[in-house]
Amino acid sequence: MAISSSIAISSSSLLVAAAIASSSTLLKPCIPFRSRRNTSFFSCTIRPRSRNSLPSCTAAAAASSFHMAHTHLDSKLQAKEINFTKKGESKEIAHIVELFPPIEPYKSGFLDVSDLHSLYWEESGNPNGQPIVFLHGGPGSGTSSGNRRFFDPNFFRIILFDQRGAGKSTPHACLEDNTTWHLVDDIEKVREHLKIEKWLVFGGSWGSTLALTYCQSHADRITGIILRGIFLLRKKEIDWFYQGPGTSAIFPDAWEPYRDFIPDDERSDFVTAYGKRLNSDDLDTQLAAAKAWTNWEMATSHLIPNEESMRRAESEEFALAFARIENHYFRHKGFFPSDSFLIDNVHKIKHLPAIIVQGRYDVVCPMMSAWDLHKAWPEAQFKVIPNAGHSANEIGITKELLAATEGFKYLFQDKGQP
Repeated sequence: MAISSSIAISSSSLLVAAAIASSSTLLKPCIPFRSRRNTSFFSCTIRPRSRNSLPSCTAAAAASSFHMAHTHLDSKLQAKEINFTKKGESKEIAHIVELFPPIEPYKSGFLDVSDLHSLYWEESGNPNGQPIVFLHGGPGSGTSSGNRRFFDPNFFRIILFDQRGAGKSTPHACLEDNTTWHLVDDIEKVREHLKIEKWLVFGGSWGSTLALTYCQSHADRITGIILRGIFLLRKKEIDWFYQGPGTSAIFPDAWEPYRDFIPDDERSDFVTAYGKRLNSDDLDTQLAAAKAWTNWEMATSHLIPNEESMRRAESEEFALAFARIENHYFRHKGFFPSDSFLIDNVHKIKHLPAIIVQGRYDVVCPMMSAWDLHKAWPEAQFKVIPNAGHSANEIGITKELLAATEGFKYLFQDKGQP
């Protein structure tokens, strides 16, 4: 269940990013920058109101103030339809959502979290800013440079790291000592290594699973939570996507290659059947299974299938880590003691300001999971995107994630942080 690692907002047509500004003092003037395709984009920075505008800094007041801040910002960050005509081309309509410009880390390294595993980590943005940690999807997908672009680099101290066996972390695609609870401990080791007292947690898809697990275990280290594409790792969610009927009824053309890779007599449990092949002693067998598994997920991760995602599945290095680690976690039911573990423990984080962003037509992590979480956690804001699937780089989801990070920025600034 992977969060997309790149943010591709532009299409084959010319896109013009428009700042959605009004006479409100919340928006600074927009500063243009150039995209790789030499298309003009604009970025808006949110200015806080008076630091005295919040009545208190209690947990309840913080959650209420965050809701107010996000609601206000949401109205300012609406995507617009822009009509334009480019010479020699027909008039088109483009949906515009602004992302922060690409940036590079100012510090990175490797952290030994065991005798076996070493994690790649990086920091970008403002070294003295509000810390935010990005938890990538999969498990097994790793991070990418595009992940940094959800966060204002002038305000946030942006922490990315690759989980065990994923991305640049070593050993690559390793399953040994690789469980949800190892990852929860690793997040704490990264926090301590970087000398961060508390941070905002951002996670989508499997990243939402890990974020919930970590926050429920270390609520005293959390300033807030942003979740996307909710995945609670329950049996019915695994069956929906990997066993069927479920996503297979919506994407039968993508399902059949995934299905047909496994012989008829093993199709009663696709996760186990793929696990046998992904752990084969023969590398070619591993790679063939990894590509079939990864192609299935990449083909269904967008409302409209995305060629860039499909190309990721062709990378043997990516597919092997992604499929092996993901299958490993799903065969072991997330290493949770019960099917409803994350729902049962949501009371531990109800006092924290949080937002849940969910695509209505997400077939990888279907909305039933986000709805169940919402009912158990009504204190968290719940945003359903009516025209989106699973990917973070679909327009409506991107817009809400940006509004969420800006909303937290507004809240932190009103509280005098940093």
